[in-house]
Amino acid sequence: VQLQASGGGLVQPGESLRLSCGASEFLLEYSAIGWFRQAPGKEREGVSCISSSDGNTYYADSVKGRFTISRDNAKNTVYLQMNSLKPEDTAVYYCATDPAVVTNCLLPMYDYWGQGTQVTVSS
Repeated sequence: VQLQASGGGLVQPGESLRLSCGASEFLLEYSAIGWFRQAPGKEREGVSCISSSDGNTYYADSVKGRFTISRDNAKNTVYLQMNSLKPEDTAVYYCATDPAVVTNCLLPMYDYWGQGTQVTVSS
């Protein structure tokens, strides 16, 4: 399974970015998929995910109301729309997937990870 994350960049506070995560040789439609981030000196944290057990979406409290995860099955791609970005959102963002993850999809228990894309929010 190869995941390719893209869409990061440098933006000012209040602006938006959309991250994309595509997969090759693996259908994301049938698997849990999560977005995680890791800032320098901090642990990797779950940002948002789509559960494979119920198809529901989940968000960290810090991004609720600002970030939206979605999946385009036709393109085999998952997106993370990030609005109203804050400096504390600065981190390397990773997507991950694993058909064995059934519950608690915000926990970093995945076997397959993308390479990460840098998001920097700064004025």
